[in-house]
Amino acid sequence: MSLRVERNRRTGVAVVTLDRPERLNAVDLATAGELGAVWRDFRFDTSVRAVVVTGAGTRAFCTGIDRSAEVPQPPSPYSVDDPLIAIGPKANDLWKPVVAAVRGMACGGAFYLLGEAEFVIAADDATFFDPHTTYGMVSAYETIYLAQRMPFGEVARMALMGTAERVSARRAYETGLVSEVTPAGDELAAAVGCAETIASYPTEAVQGTVRAVWAAKEGARAQALAQAPHLVALGNLPPDRQSALFGARKGGFRVR
Repeated sequence: MSLRVERNRRTGVAVVTLDRPERLNAVDLATAGELGAVWRDFRFDTSVRAVVVTGAGTRAFCTGIDRSAEVPQPPSPYSVDDPLIAIGPKANDLWKPVVAAVRGMACGGAFYLLGEAEFVIAADDATFFDPHTTYGMVSAYETIYLAQRMPFGEVARMALMGTAERVSARRAYETGLVSEVTPAGDELAAAVGCAETIASYPTEAVQGTVRAVWAAKEGARAQALAQAPHLVALGNLPPDRQSALFGARKGGFRVR
């Protein structure tokens, strides 16, 4: 299993941990399936009233899709199979609150998870970036999720700068992606503390509030996501050219 799921039936909080630290918690196809299954399971588990999602180890929360994953694509310019499209709680119709605890890197496909959490708590060593354009890929879903939380210019800068720049936890807090910054190592406890408080309230009222908050921006998000597959199909380089760019990647970036 690529996930660890711990349920505290006394507090009503479950902690979901991406448990592939040797791969920087990148999501392969098996992990994507496990994530979808666990969110759906939480829908029926009345002992779970709030959830924390985090990553194992200190180097990364999640670095998106595992580059070793083979994702067959249909031979049609009108269809794209995105293995990460259903890894988040909202994509699986879970309306129990989810708090994300981030330490280390969060990039690319990590935003599918962060974008569907109610709020994000980050360690002061966390960094956020989007490598898509660097490797010849369109950042579509990721930027749409980010645009629900951050100012337009900040989203555009992160997406267009690619691997050349990383957003610090402090800057992420200043621009609205992160709601709290903690000393490194304290982020999970802080997220669990928030989740325990939320879980202590009547779950019907909490879930209704979560649904109301998302309803405020759901129309714009749905319209934007409908455009994403076509933009990806048109703008992505062929896989061999993406791999060549990835293989030739260079070190060095600036943190702001």
